[in-house]
Amino acid sequence: MTGHESGIGRKIAYYRARKGLSQRDFAPLIKRSEAWVSQVERGVRPVKVLDVLERIAEVLEIPVAELAPTAPTAQAQPVPAHVLALRRLLAGDHALGVAVAEVRDLPDLGPLAEQVETAWARARQARYADLLALLESQIPELEAASGAGSARADALLADLYQVWAVALAELRQFDAAWAAAERAMAKAQRSADPVLMAACAFRRAIVFQRAQQLELARHTVDTARAALGTLLDQPAPRALTVYGGLTLQSAIIAARMEDTERVHEMLRQARKVSSALGADREEYRIAFGPTAVDLQEVAAAVELGDAGTAIRLAGKIDATTLSDFDRGRLLVDTARAWAQRRSPERALALLLAAEALAPEQIHRHRSVRSATADLLSMDQRTPGLAEFAQRIGVDAPFIPPPGGRSAPPRSALRAARGPRTI
Repeated sequence: MTGHESGIGRKIAYYRARKGLSQRDFAPLIKRSEAWVSQVERGVRPVKVLDVLERIAEVLEIPVAELAPTAPTAQAQPVPAHVLALRRLLAGDHALGVAVAEVRDLPDLGPLAEQVETAWARARQARYADLLALLESQIPELEAASGAGSARADALLADLYQVWAVALAELRQFDAAWAAAERAMAKAQRSADPVLMAACAFRRAIVFQRAQQLELARHTVDTARAALGTLLDQPAPRALTVYGGLTLQSAIIAARMEDTERVHEMLRQARKVSSALGADREEYRIAFGPTAVDLQEVAAAVELGDAGTAIRLAGKIDATTLSDFDRGRLLVDTARAWAQRRSPERALALLLAAEALAPEQIHRHRSVRSATADLLSMDQRTPGLAEFAQRIGVDAPFIPPPGGRSAPPRSALRAARGPRTI
């Protein structure tokens, strides 16, 4: 949590008390829970939606600017060369080059399909320079096959543009990510595969979420679900799997928009769809089934600030059955919940476990960076926290060197309870 965000919480607490409102009285006035108010005022939860900030200001009868004056601007960082190259490559019109070129033999799509698989692996490992090299070699070949009318090439290009979009979004190149997502959709339309088109809408929603464009993300998911819903009576599970994935995205978007009622409704629908599907499946690189619902239910609880529910639900999941990726995701979400509970040692232990499991995933995970900043704001002297923060690139210039820890900051009640186990 930044000092700017924790300052907002202190101001809310001050003006609420000045009006003579308890947290219990104040919460329903702003359509939030008492726990949410407590977390915001303690500085462990940001107010992420402008509408909510405006509602708080209205109830407190103060200007919004009084709560949230202009936040300090971060110093601009130079954009790495491979990121610029990923943008530049997208700006080229490869289809036009194919259209004016001499007719030549179509490439063998088998090896190119394997290269698309490799591209996804490189993106998941944050190896973006390697991804660039793959895109530079694959795009012209696949565009040539697409120009010759190959539906399979169109589908592969849609897949490739999706991974491109996700990578650019992770690199915070949101305008380029949107452009890549639109190219993916255009290729999916050429392939005449409505389920693939829905999968492209799924990626577009991911891009919007990364850019904090939650209204656009929700609209994208809602329209895709409405269209795909007409195909759910087909015997093949492809449509059902992607529909379920979109439903879970709708739940997490609602959680980030702090729409509790919609979160529960979307999770209920997702449970129903997963029961109809019967097992965990993956279609178009979208995983869905009972396990996916369990994991997203934990994530939604964390986003809503309901740490107790998140911890309880996480404890019911058999982590030994999960992939390394999903296990790391569960550890991170549980760590975030313990951070909301202001338990830095316990949260850090979970983050370290996730790092040992999937370091590439953890070191670039924004939620990990945010949670680590929150832990630093609670107790910079937590053993191992300084080193972890440095490894993931979270700046903590005022952390004392290891070994210089003074008396523990726990309250007498917390200390009396003794150590707690995960």
